[in-house]
Amino acid sequence: MPKPTLLGEIENDASMLHLYLPGAGFFQTSSSCLKGRTCGVMDNQGYVLAGARFRKFTYSELKLATKCFSQEIGSGAGGTVYKGLLSDNRVVAIKRLHEANKGESEFLAEVSVIGRLNHMNLIGMWGYCAEGKHRLLVFEYMEKGSLADNLSSNALNWGKRYKIALGTAKCLAYLHEECLEWILHCDIKPQNILIDSDYQPKVADFGLSKLLQRNNLDNSSFSRMRGTRGYMAPEWIFNLPITSKVDVYSYGVVLLEMITGKSAMTSILITDGEKTHNESLVTWVREKRRKLLEMKSLVEQIVDPTLGSNYDMVKSETLTMVALKCVEEEKDMRPNMSEVVEMLQTHEHDS
Repeated sequence: MPKPTLLGEIENDASMLHLYLPGAGFFQTSSSCLKGRTCGVMDNQGYVLAGARFRKFTYSELKLATKCFSQEIGSGAGGTVYKGLLSDNRVVAIKRLHEANKGESEFLAEVSVIGRLNHMNLIGMWGYCAEGKHRLLVFEYMEKGSLADNLSSNALNWGKRYKIALGTAKCLAYLHEECLEWILHCDIKPQNILIDSDYQPKVADFGLSKLLQRNNLDNSSFSRMRGTRGYMAPEWIFNLPITSKVDVYSYGVVLLEMITGKSAMTSILITDGEKTHNESLVTWVREKRRKLLEMKSLVEQIVDPTLGSNYDMVKSETLTMVALKCVEEEKDMRPNMSEVVEMLQTHEHDS
């Protein structure tokens, strides 16, 4: 079976780039994936580094930038994130990976691919460190934090939520469909969607991402289950083939969180007569949908109470309808992300 794609030497051929890593073979990626980035320069191992702002940092540089990794701003299964200040006064987020089980060549090949991706709703990666046992990634810093932070602090009105939903969908459509190389994120959740000063979302944290060939639907290259409880598609649980629809499912769960203000990480207590039981967010919304004929009635029952009446009913119905399509149990019933974008853009400019 072909290995997940890695990036090494590069040659430009019109609209296609032919990429080669010794020992891994050729693959192709669309130049649209690299739009806005320079082709980069070779480092001393022959790998192409993307753009003038994408560079290799020494461990001592990043240790200095973070004041010995003293200001932690986030953590997850893949690593811990620290705020830092580079010598050129750029504020950055530096992710220190927990596991350094990849060799430098494989690590560098993968970050070279990710470093070339270019989309307004994708977090910018400015560099990396691969020194001894240390593996670190350097990203642009988002002052407003994550979607999770903003939802918990009730900082998002309905217009901002819809804008974030659409921007995130556009980014995932780009990763899944606009690049010929198939990129699965595998851990879409509010903590991995950052917010810039204009409330544009930036999809972040590729610690669990996978670069796959489109014609290879065999999930045997996934050595372990990936993602976060509450956001994981049924395919992971039942060991079914993994496709881009796992990201679609996770995205649908995130939409339900933005609509309801409830977290997918905690169960919802349901009272049925004298009996009570706990349900997941997805099941809770599905059950309410089953009992209600009109989408409007469903929205009124599930919408985040902190919004009061300050939400657009048409957009709310659209977002709820899209969310329910995305969290279908059967993956073939879920839309792809370009279809999601199309559905959301229909009402993007409604007042």
